[in-house]
Amino acid sequence: MDDQKSDLLRYLDEARDAVVWKLDGLDEYTARRPGTPTGTNLLGLVKHLTSCELVYFARTFDRPSADLPYLDTFDAWENEDMWAGADEDREELVARYRRVCAHSNGIVTELPLDAPGRVPHWPQERAETTLHHVVVRMLGETNRHAGQADVIREGFDGAAGHREGLSSLPSEDREWWTQYVGRIESAAREASR
Repeated sequence: MDDQKSDLLRYLDEARDAVVWKLDGLDEYTARRPGTPTGTNLLGLVKHLTSCELVYFARTFDRPSADLPYLDTFDAWENEDMWAGADEDREELVARYRRVCAHSNGIVTELPLDAPGRVPHWPQERAETTLHHVVVRMLGETNRHAGQADVIREGFDGAAGHREGLSSLPSEDREWWTQYVGRIESAAREASR
């Protein structure tokens, strides 16, 4: 595999891992409960990214996956891929995401970056695309949702950071954070006068 593909897959895998890592240590309720006024939730982000991976890689490049029928179990336009029902097993949802990501990586490895594909739900005039475009799109999509997961998880229990073993935060000391947030609050109040 060439360096460009390796770089793209490395960053995509890091973003995927970050999303899944945000579920670690959470009980069922917290993993599923809404974290925003529009209902965004951690397990729902995993479920949504699974459907994105299946559409953008398996369907767009006509590379069937055993998990492809999963897309037909919900109506994406009704946001049914953005949350997990009580009867949906959390471990299975995460395992499916991992399988689908491995399948997507296989497609990226197998095809050249200029391989043509057709995104089924895009408007006719721009449905034709390339593998490179789709990988970049999934990098953006996955990182966007990883950022949402960061904020939601921090709001639930204060856990923050980039990924396990690498917080990317300047301090772990709660007092430091209290003072830091206080400085930001003071600056905001002063600017609003």
